[in-house]
Amino acid sequence: MATITELRVNGSKRPIKADAERSLLEVLREDLGLTGSKYGCGEGQCGACTVLMDGRAVRSCVTSVGDAAGKPIVTVEGLERNGQLHPLQTAFMEAGAMQCGYCSAGMIMSGVALLNKTPNPTDEQAMSAMQGNICRCGTYARILSAIQQAAKQRKGGAR
Repeated sequence: MATITELRVNGSKRPIKADAERSLLEVLREDLGLTGSKYGCGEGQCGACTVLMDGRAVRSCVTSVGDAAGKPIVTVEGLERNGQLHPLQTAFMEAGAMQCGYCSAGMIMSGVALLNKTPNPTDEQAMSAMQGNICRCGTYARILSAIQQAAKQRKGGAR
């Protein structure tokens, strides 16, 4: 069995000792204490575990830590810069897009991936990008509103 000894997470090299076949989600939560990403379905279908890897939204519950080795990984904890939340995190709060909060980290990470690729998405593009992210509370309209709000804020020079 191959052992992974380091991950690049949230801009830092983080030492670990993990079997390459373990899930990235398990290593992030249990070994690195980054608990923002949640275990939902364990099959990559609900989106609660979404993180960015190489700038793309990936389901960390079905991504092996071996596949993540050497690639930049960003979790919801890594979005804050100099004490400032990411515009989408702020927009989620302002739009009331978080109800129970369980899906929020995954929704935000999928939304950030969308905004990084498509800075001014249409509602259709946003809905397409968010497919596979499930919100049991049904705040989908508020999530779309938050994405559009963050897109407008970013036009003004925010990241």
